Amino acid sequence: MTPRRLATAALAVTFAAALLGACTSATHGRSAAPAASTTASPPSTSAPSTSRPAATAQYYVSIGDSYAAGYQPTGAGTGGTTRNGFAYQLVPLAAARGYHLKLVNFGCSGATTASVLKTAGCPAKDLGPGAAPYTATQAVAAEDFIRAHRAAIGLVTISLGGNDVTACGLSASPLTCLSDALTRVKTNLATLLTGLRSAGGTATRIVGITYPDVLLAGSLTAIPAAKTIATLSVTAFQSLINPALKATYAAAGAGFVDVTAATGAYGPLTATTTLAPYGTIPVPVAKVCTLTYSCQYHDIHPRTAGYAIIAGLIAAELPKR
Repeated sequence: MTPRRLATAALAVTFAAALLGACTSATHGRSAAPAASTTASPPSTSAPSTSRPAATAQYYVSIGDSYAAGYQPTGAGTGGTTRNGFAYQLVPLAAARGYHLKLVNFGCSGATTASVLKTAGCPAKDLGPGAAPYTATQAVAAEDFIRAHRAAIGLVTISLGGNDVTACGLSASPLTCLSDALTRVKTNLATLLTGLRSAGGTATRIVGITYPDVLLAGSLTAIPAAKTIATLSVTAFQSLINPALKATYAAAGAGFVDVTAATGAYGPLTATTTLAPYGTIPVPVAKVCTLTYSCQYHDIHPRTAGYAIIAGLIAAELPKR
C-alpha cells in the first residue's frame, strides 16, 4: 500500500470514530429535551393501522441511525431527536413532486448495520418524534410493515454505516479494523437490502445516504494532526467510504445520494470566505460549519438546513409526476 493510501485509510478510521461516535450520542445516557423545531412539523410518524390507505397515499419507510431519527444537539453533549430530520422534511418535498407519503420512521439513534439485524427494539428516547415503538429488530419491524403494505410502499430510505467502525479509532490495528468493519458493513447492508427486497419486491424504491464531511471542522483547531486530517478527509470519503456504500446499494438495485458532495466537501480548500466567529476560512469548512454542529458543538449532526439538503437529494430521486 502506498503512503498516500495508508494515510487515507488511517484518516478513514479517524473519520469513523468522529462521525459515528457522535451518531451514537443519544445512546450514551443522555435524556435532555429535544431541540426546538425551527420548521413546520410534517405529519405524525406513528405507525398507521393495517387498513388500506387512500388510493393516492403511499408509505415512506425510514430505516437507520440518528440521522434517520432526526437527532440534533441543543448544546455541547445534550440534545434529542426532532422533526427537523431529513425524513420529516422529505414528506412535503415529495408532495411537491406528486408523491403523497406518510412517514413510518423506524430510525434509532446509535443503530449499526449489525444492530438493525440483531438487536430487538429501540429505546423510546432514541426513536424519531411520533415514531411507534417496536419489539422486533429494526430490520424485521420494517420488513413486516413493508410486507403488510406491499402495494402501498412509495419509498424506503436507509442511513447506516458509520457506527459500525467507531471502535477502530481505538484499535491497536486500525487499518485491519477498518478493513474488517467495511467488509461487515457491506455484508450487513446486503443482508438488510435482501430482506427489504423480499418484503417489498424489486419495484420498491430504496435510497441510501452517506454523511457530510464533518472532519473539515478540524481545520479550525490549533492541532496540526486535526488540520492534516481535515485536508485529507475528502479523499477518505471519495475513495473509501462512499464508494463502498454506493456499490452495496447499487448491487441491490437501490439508489444512493452523495451527501458529502452536496454539502460542499469536494470544493477546493484554497477558496476562502468569511464566517463569524471564525474569520476567513476555506469555503468547504464554512459550509460544514453552517450545515452541521461540528464547529459549534463538536457534534456531527446536521442543522435543519443540513437535513434539508439530504431531504432534497432524496426527493430528486423521485421522478416527478
